[in-house]
Amino acid sequence: MGVKGEVAKLRGRGIAAICYPTGMNLGGDPSQTVIVAQPDGTFVVNVASVELGQGLRTVLAQIAAEAIGASVEDVEVRFGDTQLAPHDTGTFASRTTHRMGNAIIKAGQEVRQILLDVASKILEVSPQDLEIRNGKIWVRGVPDKSLTVREVASQAQFVYNTPVVGKGHYVKPKSLVDPDTGESDPHSTMAHGCVVADVEVDTETGEVTVLQLVTVYEVGRAINPKLVEGQIIGGAVMGLGAALRETVYPRYPQLTHQTTSFREYVLPTAGDVPKIIYKIVESPTQTGPYGAKGVGEMVANGIAPAIVNAIYDAIGVQITELPITPEKVLKALREKH
Repeated sequence: MGVKGEVAKLRGRGIAAICYPTGMNLGGDPSQTVIVAQPDGTFVVNVASVELGQGLRTVLAQIAAEAIGASVEDVEVRFGDTQLAPHDTGTFASRTTHRMGNAIIKAGQEVRQILLDVASKILEVSPQDLEIRNGKIWVRGVPDKSLTVREVASQAQFVYNTPVVGKGHYVKPKSLVDPDTGESDPHSTMAHGCVVADVEVDTETGEVTVLQLVTVYEVGRAINPKLVEGQIIGGAVMGLGAALRETVYPRYPQLTHQTTSFREYVLPTAGDVPKIIYKIVESPTQTGPYGAKGVGEMVANGIAPAIVNAIYDAIGVQITELPITPEKVLKALREKH
């Protein structure tokens, strides 16, 4: 760092790796859903999950459309009213795409079979002779003999008096621990990631500037890559705030020094966001809906450790309490010398 008292801006690089579970291992982590066809032949997916801005409305509609064979534009996902929707354990633990997605596939497959049965009556063929995808049902080998999914769903209700309703549920079976080896299957699947952070530390002011974040995440299958990219960038900024700006844990049960507004609770702004380079790696899991794993929380958790390690690389001091404020950096430098 040079001689004592010399002002310098020192750079460092830090690495953090993460492996992150999807959901919980309780044998009591269920998600349930009901899919109901509307009179116009569109579909409503009723869930008690919550859209937090992570893109569930789109991803769950994609999963339902694929399972039914409908167009995604004809699927509406309705959230939040726990009096009307079937049970869901909660929107947390990076579980919803995996758990609710699996439940939706089961419900969609039930709807799909009803549609094939009704279409077989309309087209006067066996259900086994029909194909359904991308919003159409047609006779195998006879492409000009077809119906739209919306037509069949509507006729099922008005002509054949058949409710088009599918019910689905999913729960991760509880995995007991082997008393001799300690082996178990605690989570339904694991996602993985790595973060490399480059920082600059001003030894006069103690200010830490993150210059660049490089991230790679293995997410199973990215059902909607653009939404995964949005989560990665949002998680990077959230992790940046946790590392350098925000007090992310309460002082409970003490009530002193609590932040009461955003004047005291300092969030990163656009000017604080460094260059973010990211890559998505797909390795589909057998347990997930179409191979998907949970991604929500993982993308925020590795950022702060990488920044901490980068600061250590720059100034040779390991800071162990977040956020890493300029005061903490200066104190660490004084104690070092």
